[in-house]
Amino acid sequence: MEPTSAARRPAPVLAGLIEQYHGYRLHGYDPGMHRGLPSRNVTFIVSIGNPIDVAAQTDPRQSPDSYRCVLSGLQATPALIAHDGNQEGVGIELTPVGFRTLFARPARELWNTTVELDDLVGRIGSELWERLQVTPTWAARFEVCDEVLTRLLRPEVPEVADELAHAWELLVGSGGTTTVGEISASTGWSRQHLTRRFTDEFGLGPKLAGRIVRFERARHMLQSVPTHVSIAQVAAVCGFYDQAHLTNEFTELAGCTPAQWLRSEELPSFQYEEMSPG
Repeated sequence: MEPTSAARRPAPVLAGLIEQYHGYRLHGYDPGMHRGLPSRNVTFIVSIGNPIDVAAQTDPRQSPDSYRCVLSGLQATPALIAHDGNQEGVGIELTPVGFRTLFARPARELWNTTVELDDLVGRIGSELWERLQVTPTWAARFEVCDEVLTRLLRPEVPEVADELAHAWELLVGSGGTTTVGEISASTGWSRQHLTRRFTDEFGLGPKLAGRIVRFERARHMLQSVPTHVSIAQVAAVCGFYDQAHLTNEFTELAGCTPAQWLRSEELPSFQYEEMSPG
């Protein structure tokens, strides 16, 4: 019997664009609302079976909608996803640098916005969804993702500037603790030029990006550490001044405190490990 979750790195040609694929299958839970939280990666999920029902978008000006293949840009506020207790799909951890390479446009164009994959790539989006519906195993589903997404690569698409790719790597590699001044010095650009170019490419400035990376690290740690580890200890490890700082950041980016989020998030958080080929 197939496991309820699995993960695997993408094909080598997609390395650096996609961090990993992760499959999930959840059945028999109480209906409820799941928070889609800010992340260092672009949200890219292919539903299997039920569509993804976004009850509240990150931008309140965008109407609620349902998606077969959902693609959301970087964000600094949560989305609310309604579910009936059953969810299945494949998450594709697409980097902002990879977004430009696959979709021939900067991640800025999808900042705080959610679209159906078809809206960006046409029929190939429907093909990806349709093929995953009839592919029975995680390994085979990940192979379908490799095959379909590799076809989006085009040599004529300009890559993200080396300085911007380096800036993003510094933020992610430091867990969001690298300062704008340190990034500026490392790229050789002035702070003003860095912030302008960074925002033009990714949709947000490096300071906010660092906050989101730090927040994401903290929330993953809160879900995975033993219960005797306190929020204050997590705050210290993740580079926050103190527990109050973490709580304030969590409230702004997630719309609730860490304690409220942990109580309300009833769906399990899978700790993915790389899956063996085949």
